[in-house]
Amino acid sequence: MSTSTTATLVTGGTGFLGGRIVERLLREGRSVIVLGRTPAPALEARGVRFVRASLEDAAAVRAACAGVETVYHVAAKVGVWGPYADFFRTNVLGTRALLAAAREQGVKHFVHTSTPSVVYNGRDLRNADESLPLTDRCPSPYPLTKAIAEREVLAANSPEFKTVALRPHLIWGVGDPHLVPRLLARARAGRLRIVGRGDNRVDMVHVDNAVDAHLLAEAALRQNRGAGKAYFITNAEPVALWDWINGLLRAVGEPPMTKKISAGAASAIGALCETAWKILPLRGEPPMTRFIAAELAKDHWFDPAAARRDLDYVPRVSMTAGTAELVESLRKSNSTSNVQR
Repeated sequence: MSTSTTATLVTGGTGFLGGRIVERLLREGRSVIVLGRTPAPALEARGVRFVRASLEDAAAVRAACAGVETVYHVAAKVGVWGPYADFFRTNVLGTRALLAAAREQGVKHFVHTSTPSVVYNGRDLRNADESLPLTDRCPSPYPLTKAIAEREVLAANSPEFKTVALRPHLIWGVGDPHLVPRLLARARAGRLRIVGRGDNRVDMVHVDNAVDAHLLAEAALRQNRGAGKAYFITNAEPVALWDWINGLLRAVGEPPMTKKISAGAASAIGALCETAWKILPLRGEPPMTRFIAAELAKDHWFDPAAARRDLDYVPRVSMTAGTAELVESLRKSNSTSNVQR
């Protein structure tokens, strides 16, 4: 148990990854502050100090950083569609405000949750490492704004204020409100297609492994390792994406995907959808975009060597074990839903 009297701030502490980080910190006996826009009475009941504010609220962010030694910056505006200004406001301006407040208040360690899509280049990424340049051309505002934020976080690194950026790829696990539920919903609605040849390989990361990586990154900064650098965080077990999805569908009693659409056709449809959503404009996200088409059709797997070397990161939860746990949870959820109908 930590004996430190200083606090740890987690932005996005009510989300999937952020919530798991908060849970781990509490188990370690840490004093935790959460900055977010959604009330969290359950966390407050456990002794967490909750600051209800947006990242762009400089005064509130400054107050939240008072007495803090480490910041875990997990909050972000995510998604593949929406006005660039909305993504820029949260992901760039919000990060700038947090960096400024943290330095002003004497924070020592800053662990930033980035994303592998900051190196998007529209091509297959096979055993890619951290030498890839940050993207400045992407048909989605999320990677563009996260790339700007990551660059500024790493540029802020100094002996007094150590920063590191982690790039967890496709975080999943029990309790995931995004990746798997969206896949299942689209499959059940008949809106999911295999994009491309269907043999593309991707890296994913179990949420518990992603949490490990964040705490290991903080420990590394305390030991003057990894500061000013970015790291891909994965399960280090690339899977055939569509085989994994179909295995999951079969396991929960859904028919596997068999219908295909070429990568070129999907990209063309995505471009048309983007145009329609901009001109009309239509509500919600388009069913396909050029970015989604590329993500679903191409290889995205990464060299884990840097995180292993500098952060001592080794995934604890394997793809097999994590998938089995997820399937059991989904089956229980389905059974409960069927009983309540």
